[in-house]
Amino acid sequence: MAAEVLASRGVGVTVLERMPSPARKLLMAGRGGLNLTHSEPWAGFVQRYGAAREWLEPAIQGFGPEALKTWCAELGIETFVGSSGRVFPKAMKASPLLRAWLRRLDGQGVKLLVRHEWRGFAADGGLVVGTPEGEVVMQADVVVMALGGASWPRLGGDGSWMEALAGVPLAPLRPANCGFVVPWSKVFRERFAGQPLKRIALRSGNTEIRGEAMITATGIEGGVVYALSAVLRDAIAADRSARLRVDLRPDLTLEQLRERLAVPRRGQSLGNFLRKAAGLDGVQIGLVQEALHDGADAGDLAALIKSVRLRLTGTMGLDRAISTAGGVMQNGVNGRFMLRGRPGVFVAGEMLDWEAPTGGYLLQACLATGRAAGVGAAEWLKRHVVVG
Repeated sequence: MAAEVLASRGVGVTVLERMPSPARKLLMAGRGGLNLTHSEPWAGFVQRYGAAREWLEPAIQGFGPEALKTWCAELGIETFVGSSGRVFPKAMKASPLLRAWLRRLDGQGVKLLVRHEWRGFAADGGLVVGTPEGEVVMQADVVVMALGGASWPRLGGDGSWMEALAGVPLAPLRPANCGFVVPWSKVFRERFAGQPLKRIALRSGNTEIRGEAMITATGIEGGVVYALSAVLRDAIAADRSARLRVDLRPDLTLEQLRERLAVPRRGQSLGNFLRKAAGLDGVQIGLVQEALHDGADAGDLAALIKSVRLRLTGTMGLDRAISTAGGVMQNGVNGRFMLRGRPGVFVAGEMLDWEAPTGGYLLQACLATGRAAGVGAAEWLKRHVVVG
């Protein structure tokens, strides 16, 4: 995005790509439909960026959801708003958008060099770059870095740039939109790992979110879990564990559920009774039985179904996280995302210290900060570099 902005203003641009091909994480995101942005009203939209809202809002205002959809249309990519309010390309994948984007960049004269890895700054301020032929120093009038966080490192971004930016205010990289470790019993783990928890609600503190989750051999993950991941992660960091409550029938009130469970069991097993009277499926019944095994009160099954308590003991790690928190802190850049103490060097995307839930907010902010950094770089060039 920064390259496109600079090239559109007549600047010669070379993109250095660490991997053998570009945009691998974008293509991975496209496997789930490529959630580009979200259509919710602006007041709610910007709240999704939490503590970083004030910092990111000018960039997102400069390239918001409507601008992103227009940008897609200009690339020949039609979009639509799903029932959840999320915005997707009609093709439901990233490859057509990426091909069209690379064609446009090529037409603008942007050069793409793959297998070129930035490794730090040379003594004269040049860029130390690893290439297939060996390490070289490359010169540039202005630099925009979009090196990512550290989630899904096999796609290219592993956070190794943190060492090369020593001296810049940095927050440690932490998993965001991640799953959590739950100490399941052996029986539960072997029987239910890989099964979805559908139409549930998760509660942490005063926050309740409905959606779906996935039981794994080591814990729980999925969209509704990711939405609570920041507060759960921070609770684990502070107290070494966090409590998560699962409502297995959020469509029923406690009293409605009690009425259903008031019918005689007539010799039914607990599993069959919960299936027929409460409408629970196999993994939900297993979760209730797991809670009872851990000492939950068996005297009020309705209350248990409405609030199964899980003890989370850790995150699943950066390699499985959807995104990353941490990175270059707000006081490490100016309002245009230029590094303080490094004139002419700008940063964007997940390199910056912010996080947001899935649902289009991640890609929206990455594109918006990339554009803002590109605008900032172009303006800096105009003021400080004599062209020609």
